[in-house]
Amino acid sequence: MSDDHLQHLDAHKLTWAVLLGKWVEFARSAVGLPDDEQGNKLRQSVPDLIMLQAVWFALQHMDELSADQQALGLDRAGVLIDQHAGVLRSRWAPDTLPQRIENLICDAQKMHHQKSENHAESASDMEKNPENSHDSQDSNTSS
Repeated sequence: MSDDHLQHLDAHKLTWAVLLGKWVEFARSAVGLPDDEQGNKLRQSVPDLIMLQAVWFALQHMDELSADQQALGLDRAGVLIDQHAGVLRSRWAPDTLPQRIENLICDAQKMHHQKSENHAESASDMEKNPENSHDSQDSNTSS
């Protein structure tokens, strides 16, 4: 592939494409899980695990959105994290979640909390300095 072709690749689209490939591979591998209670729970959990990974990854790119889009994205992310974490916890109850699943839920919740705090701080800064808010939003939407 020539350098010209490489320059036109969108890193974000390429990253999402690679992640999608990994998630498809992960979903396919779930077919080979044992046909027992643990294997069935893991197989049923694949969509929830993929969604939590996708939300975690998307949250890392929230600062690329306008303030309004960030607020909406954070709300949606919170709902999705709560929904899929709830499904996973109820599926595994009364047993405890496998540690790797618990870690994924915690990572998504921490990322959401961090981005929510950053958004709140940015919104507060914009209220204090409204003349800077247009510059900030313009730079977010132009990237």
